[in-house]
Amino acid sequence: MFKNKGFFILFLLLIISIPADAQCAMCRAVLETEDGQGVAAGINNGIVYLMAIPYILIAGIGFIIYKKFFSSKKQ
Repeated sequence: MFKNKGFFILFLLLIISIPADAQCAMCRAVLETEDGQGVAAGINNGIVYLMAIPYILIAGIGFIIYKKFFSSKKQ
């Protein structure tokens, strides 16, 4: 199915998702004392989004550089 094992592994990593709590110890201590856990879930989601954005930007810049490097070699 996949000729390259790297693409297969990347595909599996993108499909499989593991839920993770990303709170620091101080945030966790404050948010666990509250009755509603909706705020804690919102804080977790915000932390994950803030963590993901730099990786997405770096991947995008790397892809653009990769495309420019290999398109100039073919010409």
